[in-house]
Amino acid sequence: MNTDPIADYLTRIRNAVSAGHRVVEIPSSNLKKEVTKILFVQGYILSYQFNDDTVQGTIKIALKYDKLTKEPVIKSIQRISTPGLRKYASATEMPRVLNGLGIAIVSTSKGVMTNKQARQENIGGEVLCYVY
Repeated sequence: MNTDPIADYLTRIRNAVSAGHRVVEIPSSNLKKEVTKILFVQGYILSYQFNDDTVQGTIKIALKYDKLTKEPVIKSIQRISTPGLRKYASATEMPRVLNGLGIAIVSTSKGVMTNKQARQENIGGEVLCYVY
C-alpha cells in the first residue's frame, strides 16, 4: 500500500520525464484525474487517457517535449503538502510559483484548481504541488 499516492503520481511523472519517456502509466484515483486535467489544460502534458478496465483503473499520460530542443516542458514538479505536514494557504496567501511562470495545484472546497483560479474565486485550500 502506498501512503502518499499524490507523491507517487508526481514521482512517476518526474522519473518518466528525466528518462525521456513519451508515455507514463499511473494507477488512477479521482484526485489524480483532476490533477491530470489541470496539467493538460495548462499545457504541461500532450494528452491523457483514463482506462477504467481494472478495479482501480489507470491513467496514461503522453508527456510533452519542445520540438526544437527536445527539452521536457515540465522542468520541475514537486510535492508541497505531505501527509505528515499539510500546507494550507488562504486566498490572499496563495503562493506564486516562479513569479507567475509556474503553477501551484490547490485542493479547495470547490475542487482541484490552480493557484490563479483560487485567487480569482477568493478561496484557499491545501497546496498539493508546484509545477514549472
